[in-house]
Amino acid sequence: MLFNLRILLNKAALRNGHSFAVRNYRCGQPLQNKVQLKGRDLLTLKNFTGEEIKYMLWLSADLKYRIKQKGEYLPLLQGKSLGMIFEKRSTRTRLSTETGFALLGGHPCFLTTQDIHLGVNESLMDTARVLSSMTDAVLARVYKQSDLDILAKEASIPIINGLSDLYHPIQILADYLTLQEHYGSLKGLTLSWIGDGNNILHSIMVSAAKFGMHLQVATPKGYEPDPSITKLAEQYTKENGTKLSLMNDPLEAARGGNVLITDTWISMGQEEEKKKRLQAFQGYQVTMKMAKVAASDWTFLHCLPRKPEEVDDEVFYSPRSLVFPEAENRKWTIMAVMVSLLTDYSPQLQKPKF
Repeated sequence: MLFNLRILLNKAALRNGHSFAVRNYRCGQPLQNKVQLKGRDLLTLKNFTGEEIKYMLWLSADLKYRIKQKGEYLPLLQGKSLGMIFEKRSTRTRLSTETGFALLGGHPCFLTTQDIHLGVNESLMDTARVLSSMTDAVLARVYKQSDLDILAKEASIPIINGLSDLYHPIQILADYLTLQEHYGSLKGLTLSWIGDGNNILHSIMVSAAKFGMHLQVATPKGYEPDPSITKLAEQYTKENGTKLSLMNDPLEAARGGNVLITDTWISMGQEEEKKKRLQAFQGYQVTMKMAKVAASDWTFLHCLPRKPEEVDDEVFYSPRSLVFPEAENRKWTIMAVMVSLLTDYSPQLQKPKF
């Protein structure tokens, strides 16, 4: 209770200008949960420890098991409302959040740029204060990470990053839950990223080492990840005894990888760069030829929507592709985020061994 009060007081001070397949889980012994996330913002996974991220994945598995497999009704968010700000269109983020929040008994409210003019007709500060008085949390899918930072500073309720130019943390939670379900553990896996140095990669870079995962990254020259995020990832790598390799050779990045990962080469807002990007990314398509140098148990992830030039049909629709379980897990992980930030609920499922 004191911890939650401290968070609210800190946010108020800033606002006022003062500075699954459960059978695949290798479960350990039941442990009393010591992680408390209620009242926090989720802007980037760099702000969360490994244990805190593991807790969100544990909670995701718990909700999926209790609701999907056991058919339980868990109105954990009854009486709560969620503001959903979308500057960019979405399929998975919108659908998973709306249906997930409603399934838990809450009321989601969808707001587009036609409904709310973020920072245009009304300042970010004023928007944050109004939403704080009417909703219990806000999920915002925006162009600029700096807008999220301002919203979080001025709001007295949790702000969740639904995607920004720098990070996409809720996608990576779904990726990790999918891999946890498939492999039974995340520690020791080698992730092979083949594509753009974008917000998805950034989110992996600030979190993979916290699970003991290694990361091999191939991007074309000129499309490398943000240098400040690379520096932070190198720090996490040293702290956790993992490996981080950055290169321009996609075949070399795929070598020995357990998980081949790519994403769109042309994100929303980059349409004018299409011709230039398609040329720069020649040779980066994920194919079976590339998979032959990966680990024998290789799998494939893509956050969708997918274009054929990024990954061919043979890989995308193969039994090794986890893209559709990955998409479904967007729902269970965002539900876990909402429950962890808004309630005191503790998972009933035995804690997985990560």
